[in-house]
Amino acid sequence: MHISEEQRAQYRKEGYFFLENAIPAGQVEGLREECQRYIDRYDAEMEAKGVTVQGINHYKKRYFISRRGLESPTITEFLFGELMADVCRATLGENAFLFHEQYVVKFAEVGTKFGWHQDSGYVGHYHRPYLSCWCALDDMSIENGTVSVLPFSAIGMTPDDLYDHEIEMGSNDKIGYQGDNPGVPALVPAGSIVVFSSRTFHRSGPNTTSRIRRCYLAQYSAEPIMNREGTGLWGQAIPIVKDGVRCGLPAQG
Repeated sequence: MHISEEQRAQYRKEGYFFLENAIPAGQVEGLREECQRYIDRYDAEMEAKGVTVQGINHYKKRYFISRRGLESPTITEFLFGELMADVCRATLGENAFLFHEQYVVKFAEVGTKFGWHQDSGYVGHYHRPYLSCWCALDDMSIENGTVSVLPFSAIGMTPDDLYDHEIEMGSNDKIGYQGDNPGVPALVPAGSIVVFSSRTFHRSGPNTTSRIRRCYLAQYSAEPIMNREGTGLWGQAIPIVKDGVRCGLPAQG
């Protein structure tokens, strides 16, 4: 995957760029299959318990399936492959670590929206900006709740600005921007990657279509991100690139 100088410059200036049709079709299908496998597992667990909510997962409505990458060879090969290493080098530099990863699934006609926020707003303390790669596993549209990004220049912010976020009543989502700028919607086909900084404001709408909407979010940092006290890791810190060279696949488990 060739990432142009224009895209690199846009990331530095505006906090994002789109890579359309970046993920090979076979890999997209593999990620979809793994997504369904985990949905089926959650469904079975909730059905066995007689509940419709488990953590932040809602039965047949929305799912956040986190930290399954090292359980699955399919996901591991994607997370630590050449494509993601290239994206990391283009945005973070010569060293990069896997910080977090999760599926985000919105079911047909019931998937909820998410308001404007910075991913860094969920960390809760100052840290160096990290990278979010929002990987479309379905064709994305306004109707099925694609992600929209807010360029830095749209609200006069710098690439390092970290805004205060407030908890939204009802959803418990964190909101950091209340303005009326609509942002730039990612109207991209399946297999595309929306690449943005953890300081970039973004949001997504509800899924009002008759089909499921799936994405896979892979996040990387230029250095390990520590907790507020500096006594341990806040997330993960598994090397993918060291001194510009892609690292080998980590051990499964």
